[in-house]
Amino acid sequence: MKKVRCPKCDNRIAFDETKYEPGQKLVFVCPECNKQFAIRLKSPSANKPKEDFGSIIVIENVFHFKQELPLRMGDNIIGRYHKTNSINTPIETNDPSIDFSHCVINVSRNKRGELQYILRDGPSNTGTFIDNVILGDRERRVIEDGTIFTIGATSVILRAQKNAPLS
Repeated sequence: MKKVRCPKCDNRIAFDETKYEPGQKLVFVCPECNKQFAIRLKSPSANKPKEDFGSIIVIENVFHFKQELPLRMGDNIIGRYHKTNSINTPIETNDPSIDFSHCVINVSRNKRGELQYILRDGPSNTGTFIDNVILGDRERRVIEDGTIFTIGATSVILRAQKNAPLS
């Protein structure tokens, strides 16, 4: 299932993308505001990032909703999705304890050319926790594949890309 957002009211509409061909144009009517809008389905290869820098698995503890969000090189600003929010790694959530800009994972390469992941708080109102210990102001923590950290009432797991040296 794929979801699209109404450009007028921001309502999410789910549809089964497997029933349509890549490049096909689909027209939707929002059930909330009756806005009609169209999208064009991309080919599967167009959706793949050029380079894989890992991802985060987001699990809302209360709602058991799971998302996987890709990471990019540089700062990945993580926070709660809002229509006007300009962060680059938005989480679709109703968890009010996640700030609109909650924490940051910086992806870079170390001296050996391997990917490294550094987590820091946003700063946020409720904090960012690793192993039930809150990150202090300006504290940065190197995290690895499988590291679990908590923002609000939501758990996040780092899925690091298998390190391959620069080519």
